[in-house]
Amino acid sequence: MIIFDRHEQHPLLDYGIQIPVHPGKRRRTFEYLSTHPQLGPRRNEWLVEEEVVPASTDDLLRVHSRDYVERLSSSRVDEEIIRVYELVDPQGNYHRYDPSSATRPLSELFGSSRRNAGGTILACRTALERGFAFFLGGGAHHAKRDYGEGFCVVNDVVIAARKMQSESRRRTVKQVWVIDVDVHKGDGTAQLTEGDPTITTLSIHMGAGWPLDAEEYDADGRRNPVFIPSDIDIPIFEKEEERYLPMLASGLDRLESDYPHADLAIVVSGVDPYEKDELPSTAPIALTKQQLLERDLMVYRFLQRLNIPAAYVMAGGYGSSSWEIYVQFLESVLLSRLNGAPIS
Repeated sequence: MIIFDRHEQHPLLDYGIQIPVHPGKRRRTFEYLSTHPQLGPRRNEWLVEEEVVPASTDDLLRVHSRDYVERLSSSRVDEEIIRVYELVDPQGNYHRYDPSSATRPLSELFGSSRRNAGGTILACRTALERGFAFFLGGGAHHAKRDYGEGFCVVNDVVIAARKMQSESRRRTVKQVWVIDVDVHKGDGTAQLTEGDPTITTLSIHMGAGWPLDAEEYDADGRRNPVFIPSDIDIPIFEKEEERYLPMLASGLDRLESDYPHADLAIVVSGVDPYEKDELPSTAPIALTKQQLLERDLMVYRFLQRLNIPAAYVMAGGYGSSSWEIYVQFLESVLLSRLNGAPIS
């Protein structure tokens, strides 16, 4: 039920990128579960041993334009990565980037994104077989059809959803729900699924700030894709933390009542609403550790009650404390599932 890609994940600093994304959150989460006094001895019961296979070019083309995929696969890949990670400011100066300190090429980050998409695909397959799966990675919900954005090269969430819909299996997947609790709006997912009645999107996020701080229309009157609505958008504004859980509960009720029942749910389980998150753009929403546990268990219980297989991905979580939020949820869920007891 836990997918951990043992392929080495290098810190962004190795690429000269100065953003507080700690690849150690994956390994630290895995090590916590592996050394847990009750979960550790039963690791063979919750760890998925199947190897993560990177998403294929055909998988990427289910979601992204051929032109974009070809750019990523060419000598232009560094240019695309620089855009995705916002490494150059409007004046053309390096931003949070020192190429002279890099020990690894930027192009490797495309390979990492393909592995992440492969992990999300495996999480979906596992969820369909076992009811629940959590991939320690994934959640690149800002990547759009023709370009990447917001540290997201390719949108593994929609890639995996479309992949599951295309496969023949005992449990057919026609309808997919994407429940996105990352602090930033799932704008790429909304764009990629706009007009697709088979994928329903719910996003609870900051109502102001990135990516919603851009101009809605350009000089030619074209709408910025970040403003394409999810099927259910739940904006939360600064100092509204007490509204967060009631608003999420209301959104889940609406998802159940107003949209077709899902064959699979993908949960974009970002922990960047945490009050200890270290990315400056997450500051307007500061949930406590307890509030985040209540959030995660609310979504889990909701999907369990409806008997919908649930595949989780990590998404955003920045700084040295983010792993704490994942493990408090996973500890509760795994103990419950292994012991056949309800979550207290």
